[in-house]
Amino acid sequence: MASRLLEQVDGAGAQLMLCVAEHGSAAHAWFAGAPWAKPPHAGRNLADALHFLCMLHGRHPGVVELAASRVVDPAARAWLADAAEAMAEERRLLAHFSVAAGPMPSTPGSHASEAAITAQRGALATLALSDRAGCALGAALAFASDWAPIRGLLEAASKRFGVDLPPSRFGDPAELRLVADIVGESPAVERAMLFGAAQLCHQHRGLWDLLEAREQARSGT
Repeated sequence: MASRLLEQVDGAGAQLMLCVAEHGSAAHAWFAGAPWAKPPHAGRNLADALHFLCMLHGRHPGVVELAASRVVDPAARAWLADAAEAMAEERRLLAHFSVAAGPMPSTPGSHASEAAITAQRGALATLALSDRAGCALGAALAFASDWAPIRGLLEAASKRFGVDLPPSRFGDPAELRLVADIVGESPAVERAMLFGAAQLCHQHRGLWDLLEAREQARSGT
């Protein structure tokens, strides 16, 4: 169904945004349920999510910075330069919130969970360093787009810990679509961008799958 919908949407930017909407974090049932905001385990779920999100995206260089080392299109490079500055602030917030949340909740199978995140981080690095024209940029644009719903988790942390959360500076959806449209004029580059976007969404959904499994392990279900 999703592939047929993509075929009906004109423009690389619109297709990329639809890909994120259909397959990104907001479409994941566990994530959409915001378990970090529901008692009685909100605190543990929030701490777990912050720690694992920090493990995945809290290190430099990340998806955006790695993609910037591969992309040559001027319009894309200009956006990536701004996005790298935005990511530095998001990384700072992740680190701050992870410390404020306290230790990672004790959970059965933690070693396997940490190994899974390490593998995801490697997969994202490979994606962002791809030599296939458009792939790295598609992943970076999808990351910026998917970060908008993930910001809801950071908003929950800011309220819980009494820390101001500045607005995200990744750019609005219209700007992200425009960059994708400019770069993705050829069918081959457009396909590569959409592949990068889909793979980024796949890794994010894997993160939420992992956190859902950890919550279930803690509750014994």
